[in-house]
Amino acid sequence: MPDRTVVTLAETDFIQQQRVAHLATSDKQGNPHVIPVCFAFDGTHFFIALDEKPKRVKVQQLRRVRNILERPTIALVIDQYADDWSQLGYVLIRGEATLIEAQHSHHALALLLLRERYVQYQTMALEQAPIIQITPRQVTTWGVAAESKANE
Repeated sequence: MPDRTVVTLAETDFIQQQRVAHLATSDKQGNPHVIPVCFAFDGTHFFIALDEKPKRVKVQQLRRVRNILERPTIALVIDQYADDWSQLGYVLIRGEATLIEAQHSHHALALLLLRERYVQYQTMALEQAPIIQITPRQVTTWGVAAESKANE
């Protein structure tokens, strides 16, 4: 069966309800690195800001950035946990990540979507900062993430 690359409406509903995702990258040697991230989704691509939260190094030196430049294959997990296990679910995106600069045609839209989702981004100077753009190559869904609101 070929890999599914399109996110369904039910998955999109689930994705839009979640506030955090986990981005997995790896370096040239395959050493994994997983971090929680804020994200936005435009129906085709996922976007992650390289924002002004305190960091120990410059943006270009962040491990996630170095890893994407070395090995752009990533995984993004958007999940929901509840003590009621009938409410568990996730969407797993395997894809390709790129860094888009301010001149890129998707940068302005990505910034708009990120600022709509996270009020904190409204006051950050992100116009010139690169944004991580993820293009899905394989979409896997489990649990409530696969269920449509129409079925509730």
